Amino acid sequence: AVIRDDPGEQGLLELALIENIQRSNLNPLEAATAYQVLAEDFQLSHDDIARRVGKQRSTVTNTIRLLRLPKLVQDALSESAISSGHARALLRLTTPQAQSSALTTILSKDLTVRQTEDLVRKLTQENRAQPPAPARDSAESDLEDRFREKLGTKVLLNRGRGGRGTITIHFYSDEELNALTDLLLIS
Repeated sequence: AVIRDDPGEQGLLELALIENIQRSNLNPLEAATAYQVLAEDFQLSHDDIARRVGKQRSTVTNTIRLLRLPKLVQDALSESAISSGHARALLRLTTPQAQSSALTTILSKDLTVRQTEDLVRKLTQENRAQPPAPARDSAESDLEDRFREKLGTKVLLNRGRGGRGTITIHFYSDEELNALTDLLLIS
């Protein structure tokens, strides 16, 4: 038996909520909502909640994060169409549209959590902006064009730092290589 002092009305509410959280039949969103109530209404930290419900702090934090998902994804999670692992993977996508679109793919292809993580990784890599190529000045482009005209093949001019760079001359057959060799070494 556990003997406690009179916890008061607020304490009784907190204890009742914690007891309900510890039931095993809560879905992840119900648990997330309960954790959120403990955090906001009772000013408990995620560490405090974790200690009281017998979970890891990261589990509490990740479960609360599920409340950030769009309604469509939350509905799929509530209906057990996807697992909390799928839902946590979707949190890495930054927009509700991307999350909903990925959900459609998950459901249509019946993806596992691991496959969902791969999908999200691929989508986030595609969304990363590639740094723009340095602007080429017209003098470099003109020089490339002059090389192309003189040599009769594709030529690329790449400038590096400190005035260094490379000139790449393309050839597409042995005959073309011989012709370029004669042109460059005889001229």
